[in-house]
Amino acid sequence: MISTILKGAAIGVAEVIPGVSGGTIAFITGIYERLLNCIKGVNSSLIGTFKSDGFKGVYYAIDGNFLAMLMGGMLVGIVIGIFGVTYLLEEYPTPVWGFFFGLIVASSIYIGKQIPKWDASKWIGLIIGFVIAFGITIITPTEGSDNLLMVFLAGTIAISALILPGISGSFMLLLMGMYTIIVPSLKSLLEKQDMASLTILFAFAMGCLVGLTGFSRVLTWLLKEYKYTTFAVLTGFMLGSLNKIWPWRNVTEVMDKESGVVTKLFESKDALDLPSDSFKILSEVNVLPVAYEMRDPLTIVTIVAVIVGFISVFLLERANKSH
Repeated sequence: MISTILKGAAIGVAEVIPGVSGGTIAFITGIYERLLNCIKGVNSSLIGTFKSDGFKGVYYAIDGNFLAMLMGGMLVGIVIGIFGVTYLLEEYPTPVWGFFFGLIVASSIYIGKQIPKWDASKWIGLIIGFVIAFGITIITPTEGSDNLLMVFLAGTIAISALILPGISGSFMLLLMGMYTIIVPSLKSLLEKQDMASLTILFAFAMGCLVGLTGFSRVLTWLLKEYKYTTFAVLTGFMLGSLNKIWPWRNVTEVMDKESGVVTKLFESKDALDLPSDSFKILSEVNVLPVAYEMRDPLTIVTIVAVIVGFISVFLLERANKSH
């Protein structure tokens, strides 16, 4: 029980970090396939289960104890992420990104190790996964729309990315230009009880529900029929996502959170003059520590953080095997 809560907390923290996928954490903590099966269990057959066995039967059918502990842990993790990790990202960004960089590198090795034999199909899957994930990290964000169909599709895509190791759901929202639609709508609903915002959020939530239940079935089927090829693609996803998690990145383009106005920065240190809570980073360029202009590169500390993140994955693997 405590183990599941802690794993949920780790997933929750990951979801707060742009560029880090909660699906990655679910995979390395050994609960990925079980989580997919739980989500897959939420379907129309539950109506019949409820009629015959009541709430207890439904709870058992969806692995209720596991989901309750996991979701509780995720809520705790999200709070920790918002108030703890977000603070660390603002004050010590390179060590935090270094930790996640090491964690993702080790995670890709961990998943790759699950494949008993690397043949041509596995290598092709790896390359395809790498190209897709890397391509996503360099796409220029588009302009969003409050059209309800677009909002629905954004929810479907974002939630699908959330459960896919190596791809961040929040980052996908940013790429689709929907970050400035969804987040302000949530803020407006909480502060002003704006019903127009409620409509947008309802469409987004419905998209998330459809994406979550639909995509989980696709992944479950792929893991059943083409398990190791799917593992190879997921390994590629993780390796491709490293472009977004490199610790030393100079900001080149930002977006005002309120107006949506995009500003190109001719010198990366210009970003230091902008209030950190007023803009969203759209694009960055990876550099070596000596070329890092944002602040102190903290090279030694960051390298240590990379090593700690790398080792953490294999400690988690050992802990899972001992249970």
